Amino acid sequence: MNVISTLEGQLVVGGAALLVLLLLAWWLHRRGRASPVAKRFRAIAVDALVDVIVPNGMGGEIHLDHVLLTARGLVVIDIKDVQGIVFASDRMDDWTVIGSDSRYTFANPQPALYDRVAAVRSVVPDVPVAGHVLFSDHADFSKGTPREVIQPEGLVKLYQKPPKDELRTLVDAFRPHWERLKEESVPLR
Repeated sequence: MNVISTLEGQLVVGGAALLVLLLLAWWLHRRGRASPVAKRFRAIAVDALVDVIVPNGMGGEIHLDHVLLTARGLVVIDIKDVQGIVFASDRMDDWTVIGSDSRYTFANPQPALYDRVAAVRSVVPDVPVAGHVLFSDHADFSKGTPREVIQPEGLVKLYQKPPKDELRTLVDAFRPHWERLKEESVPLR
């Protein structure tokens, strides 16, 4: 009986140790392969809200993919991960992507972005709020880039962090507004 209890105890401890090692390996794997977009966000943002619902200013609610607290204020980001040549303009209702083996269209994302920016401005009216539709580096806008469309490198250039002292001063000025937005937001996850 003692041999069985000892063996069962060793199996439980061994199983728990294996589970901890698997979780650690998974976490290290996920951390090491952070998306290029996530890395760019960390390069420009002091804090972020991801996948939240906020009041839209008209009695309803609206979903936000990403809102970043930067040295220049708040930045609403909608992400489009497409590969290929993107035919788009401010006036087109549908945008087209032609990839190496596919062609598809999607609704112009600008109107939805403008609604999201307006919703954030209604919650925090006293701070600068900008918005961008962020396309991956694999999107080619060789025929022209619509307003508010940006790619990762352009995002980093536009919102590059200033020196630490200046960054702290700017972010401290935005912090109360950021906290209000956080209080008004409801995470979807």
